[in-house]
Amino acid sequence: MSGIRAVYLYNVNVVTPDGVIENGWIHFAEGLIEEIGSGSSFDDSKHRTGTTDEQAEVIDGRKGWVLPGFIDVHVHGGYGYDFMDADSAGLDAITRFHAQHGTATMLATTVTASKSDIDQVLDRVSQYRETDMPYAQLNGVHLEGPFISAKWPGAQNPQHITEPQLAWLEDWTQRFPELVRMQTLAPETEGALPYIEALTSKGIVAALGHTDATYEQVQLAVQHGLSHAVHSFNAMRGLHHREPGTVGAVMSNPAIMAEIIADGHHVHPVCISLLAKVKGPDNLVLITDAMSAAGLGNGDYQLGDLDVVVQDGVARLKEGDSLAGSTLTMIEAFRYAVQKAGLSVEHASRMASGNPARRLGIDQITGALHPGKQADILLLNEQLELERVWIQGRVIL
Repeated sequence: MSGIRAVYLYNVNVVTPDGVIENGWIHFAEGLIEEIGSGSSFDDSKHRTGTTDEQAEVIDGRKGWVLPGFIDVHVHGGYGYDFMDADSAGLDAITRFHAQHGTATMLATTVTASKSDIDQVLDRVSQYRETDMPYAQLNGVHLEGPFISAKWPGAQNPQHITEPQLAWLEDWTQRFPELVRMQTLAPETEGALPYIEALTSKGIVAALGHTDATYEQVQLAVQHGLSHAVHSFNAMRGLHHREPGTVGAVMSNPAIMAEIIADGHHVHPVCISLLAKVKGPDNLVLITDAMSAAGLGNGDYQLGDLDVVVQDGVARLKEGDSLAGSTLTMIEAFRYAVQKAGLSVEHASRMASGNPARRLGIDQITGALHPGKQADILLLNEQLELERVWIQGRVIL
């Protein structure tokens, strides 16, 4: 990976928080966005002759798209490695793979496991974050479980499901301050409401998932601080016209930011489109839920300590046949949202970058193209295929 270099990207559609700049250009240097403008204010000959910056790379984007780097708040691994057991080399491999597919920031996501196994993940990620992370940045950890519903385990090991343990949370936050950024739990379980309050008081996003919660139980949990829903529609009580269920609560409550897996296997594109309409442009997040098989072919893998079989890009548990995460990348999720679910490039970009940045409280730093923000930048061609990636101004692809 080469170092930081000033770059001028021109003849592109620049997706900004204020709209798309057609025939636009963007200049970034020293890891930050310097300027953004329209074609009329870009003098290519001046930049090429070096009167502005003779070391700068000048790139004709050929009417492609420039987007902010993607932020994935729910990802378990990739390229043969799982966050549950990845050492520093494995963490490099996961973050390199996803960075090469457009992810600039991510949460290392666990599965339902024993406390000792979760402790080890937190320890390894904490140590990794103290290094110069060269690829996608690990913003922290998303604990998916173990406080979930035994009725909706999905691809989580039911042997490790337990009721919320406040003592565990105190231990995690004392030993690893500000490392846990989000936790998924079933809000209907015994002790969930005080646990949600404790999460919220510590600045951790309280998320529902793998849950049999009724509509009323979700509303009550929101009053206690619940604000997020993982992989909407999947592993949760569905929508019924006489009992809206978990899905109905997620769709109708504006206090809940929802995730969606846009891969064509987890959720029908019509349901993605419907959810996008009811949640609006600012309350839906694209995720991958990718597991270790992402980037590899068919075969046998593991998600946590469960055996998974991947066939034609679809990951399922060997026992029970439940979907077991995905082999998705963020660029594929983004492209699917536009080309199959019918969302605009601007809307899908907000779902993949701006909304998760706000979710994590890092929107003043990244998640949008604006002067002064981090140069987490993607160049896509007109077919929405990824051509170049920069993270903090460093060339990744």
